[in-house]
Amino acid sequence: MNSKDKNKVSSEAARHDKLGDMDGHHIQQVKIIVERHPDGYVAYPLGVRGVVVGEGDTYEAAVADVKSAIKFHVESFGPEVLEIQPPVLEAFIAEAAVEI
Repeated sequence: MNSKDKNKVSSEAARHDKLGDMDGHHIQQVKIIVERHPDGYVAYPLGVRGVVVGEGDTYEAAVADVKSAIKFHVESFGPEVLEIQPPVLEAFIAEAAVEI
């Protein structure tokens, strides 16, 4: 992963904080995992009840798609889908050899 991608990951993988905006809406920071595959990108949030997935031909398209999917998920099932306790503090990716 190059430094540009790392910056994208760190900016998208923020803490679970609620921030108010001028219209009284809230912005919920959510950690998002983005995977690159041969045919595009797949993105999914951590710490959200249920299954939410986004996809796209680019990193940015996958993040935009999963953000839209998260918004729809909250509108459909209520804001409590984001109230996971304890919250995800950090996310790590590890690679390990598994004997099968």
